[in-house]
Amino acid sequence: MADTEPVIDRSVPHSARIWNYFLGGKDHYPVDAKAGDAYLAAFPGIADVAREGRHFLGRAVRYLVQEEGVGQFLDVGTGLPTVDNTHELAQRADPSARIVYVDNDPLVLSHARALLTSTAEGATDFVDADLHEPASILERAWKTLDPGRPVALTLMGVMGHVSDDEEAHALVAELLAGLPPGSFLALYDGHDENAALNEAQQGYDDTGAVPYRLRSKARLEAFFSGLETVEPGIVPCPLWRPEADLGELSESPTLCGVGRKM
Repeated sequence: MADTEPVIDRSVPHSARIWNYFLGGKDHYPVDAKAGDAYLAAFPGIADVAREGRHFLGRAVRYLVQEEGVGQFLDVGTGLPTVDNTHELAQRADPSARIVYVDNDPLVLSHARALLTSTAEGATDFVDADLHEPASILERAWKTLDPGRPVALTLMGVMGHVSDDEEAHALVAELLAGLPPGSFLALYDGHDENAALNEAQQGYDDTGAVPYRLRSKARLEAFFSGLETVEPGIVPCPLWRPEADLGELSESPTLCGVGRKM
């Protein structure tokens, strides 16, 4: 990793920092809090969406390690370190697990060393790379991961950064094509079928921040094309293998799932 300090633009809001704000973290700036408050005013449920996505990550990683025996993770679009990062979840269940994080955000890069802690038996690494460079991501990931063993590719709330549908699906397909049989995709994102969420997202996009593309349910489901989906299939985040009684749930504008490459 480079020793030079990454250049961080504090003049416009940024999605990773706002997500950190929604999750109650401290790695954000006043411009992010202002944009986050505006988002909350238009769609108060966004904080729940952030937590639901984080909880899905935890359940998916535990399922993949404990029930599928997966010991390697490629976490693309890592975001800012928080509680229960992928390597912590995986190595808690399997101390020998190996995790490669991928992101190219300057603030994430500045915090990346927090993601490089590891058990003595396992390993973690951080790759400064763009989602648009799947071949480069895979080439660098194999320095830590074993290409002869299954890998879980995680894409948690990141595919909206690729606005074109065909390009987004092609990038995921290329990443999966480079992984061995028996690998998995774990993905979640918000869909565009909630009017209040659409309004809040448009307001955020209008701030001058990098826009985020919400997709239809059908287009989100298409990321799993050619994969064998794990039960219960592609569902709102709270409904994917819940580990506790959910009580009465409001409708979640999210979809998530885990699929196996055959």
